[in-house]
Amino acid sequence: MVKPTLQAAAFGKDFHWGVAISAAQNEGAVSEGGRSASIWDVYSRRKGVIKKAAKPMPACDFYHRYRDDLLLVKALGFTAFRFSISWSRILPDGSGKANPAGIVFYQQLIEECHALGLTPFVTLYHWDLPQVLQAEGGWESPLINRWFRHFAKVCAKNFGTVKHWIVLNEPAGFTTLGHLLGIHAPGRRSMDGFLKAVHHAAIAQADGARVLRQYIPDAKIGTSFSCSEIIPYSDAPLDIAAARRIDLFVNRLFVEPLLGKGFPEDDKGIVQKMNRLNKSWKYASQMQFDMDFIGLQNYFPLVVKHASLIPVIQAAEVKPAQRKVPVTAMGWEINADSFQHIIRRFWKYGAIKEIMITENGAAFKDSLQQGRVNDQDRINYYHQYLDALFSAKREGVKLGGYFAWTLMDNFEWAEGYEARFGLVHVDLKTQLRTVKESGFWWRDFLKT
Repeated sequence: MVKPTLQAAAFGKDFHWGVAISAAQNEGAVSEGGRSASIWDVYSRRKGVIKKAAKPMPACDFYHRYRDDLLLVKALGFTAFRFSISWSRILPDGSGKANPAGIVFYQQLIEECHALGLTPFVTLYHWDLPQVLQAEGGWESPLINRWFRHFAKVCAKNFGTVKHWIVLNEPAGFTTLGHLLGIHAPGRRSMDGFLKAVHHAAIAQADGARVLRQYIPDAKIGTSFSCSEIIPYSDAPLDIAAARRIDLFVNRLFVEPLLGKGFPEDDKGIVQKMNRLNKSWKYASQMQFDMDFIGLQNYFPLVVKHASLIPVIQAAEVKPAQRKVPVTAMGWEINADSFQHIIRRFWKYGAIKEIMITENGAAFKDSLQQGRVNDQDRINYYHQYLDALFSAKREGVKLGGYFAWTLMDNFEWAEGYEARFGLVHVDLKTQLRTVKESGFWWRDFLKT
């Protein structure tokens, strides 16, 4: 096993080292404690949308096993724990009275974090909208922002001991995958619906922050963005222009409204042309908020080329396999230099106070043999990416923390249980946890 050479202490004593999970991917217990169905519970029942017809219902049973799982987090040396709150567990009807059992569950989870010396980082929305709200239009409905403010208020009033909050998890992800491409819940394929969802999510990330600031004035508030360096396939002007268009949707679509710049523009006015489908595309001041930090979640770069036959964006990805570069089990390119580049790119906006890496990690084809998982590829991955992170710090980027994705193998959306990202192996039949070699590597790294 490659031993850590970089020291965790080099990042500073106030740097947060954590692991991240989410409610829909880990909790299970979907019919217990007064919880109602989420859009993922319903979407997973469709034939052929999840690998091997997997369902999020059992997941990792974190709902019942959270105390033992938090002990694992502590034993591996982490000092912070990121999790999300299930909207369906807190507000089973989506927008009305709070569910006492749901409130108690998260209060106990938070208390356990504090008792173990783990700083809780709580995500308000991690993709699991209550199905009852989806039936009323979900993120495409003009009422969604009212519903979301109410949810944020209930959470803020009941979980005020939490001082680190993330409003939305990857808004570009759940709007594009769920409302435009239809490959994630709720499985919608509509340009008009996509634009409405984008507009409402851009308002929600600022609205949620305003509610949190009102009820928890001393909280440190941020939101998280999925991001990828977009690289032109060649120096040809058409490829460069295609990369700019993809960059608009992948990296710029939500951060620029948050920073008060409004929705991004490009040479062809793509967003502005699409806006004709969406008459409610306005309210720039509602989308702006001065966040305490921005969370970045990076897994791979994208190489793109011009593709005249693809409508609107006229761009296509050049797959890593075609370029013969190192990849994870998901086929995602491993490129630590690109990780450093995208961090630097966001820092250059100039209006961001601090960056936290709220997710980063890799899936590999792990094998449990004689009680061990020798995941050397994952260790090498973290070794490279943490070196790149430290290089960004040395260049002057203010970094507040790093969260590995993820604590344990879980429900990975459309991938079901096939993609294993965890530092801890989970036997889905017995729920037995086995720390992988990468988990022990992290323990050694954090000990230093």
